[in-house]
Amino acid sequence: MNEQGNMSSSRPYLIRALHEWISDNQFTPYLLVDAEQDDVSVPRQFVQDGKIVLNISWDAVRELNIGNDGIEFNARFSGSPMHVTVPINAALAIYARENGQGMVFVAEGDDDQPPPDNNPEGSGNGPESGGDKKKPQLKLVK
Repeated sequence: MNEQGNMSSSRPYLIRALHEWISDNQFTPYLLVDAEQDDVSVPRQFVQDGKIVLNISWDAVRELNIGNDGIEFNARFSGSPMHVTVPINAALAIYARENGQGMVFVAEGDDDQPPPDNNPEGSGNGPESGGDKKKPQLKLVK
């Protein structure tokens, strides 16, 4: 935790985990990128509506590095080599090409934030708050 009590973005950790999960299941990990953000270096001829989908499978790229600040790799596009750079905030989604399973990310600043607590006195689920939901309870089963 840093000085302000805020945590770093979970996005790079989730991307690394999902890339591994998709690859381990023999599917093809695709990365949806906002190509309009600063410091994005992608083949512009394939950008559509400000976005590009990149195949980031181990077979398609070389020297893949999914770091906390960005994603980098070398790949060939129409036979031409290119070093691709994607700042972590420009990564909009990672998913399996074959079945679409994966994750879409919200705008930076919106992720990693719990919903606001509109009732600081309690959870709003008890009888004193007028809520009708019961709190979950754990029960020991022998």
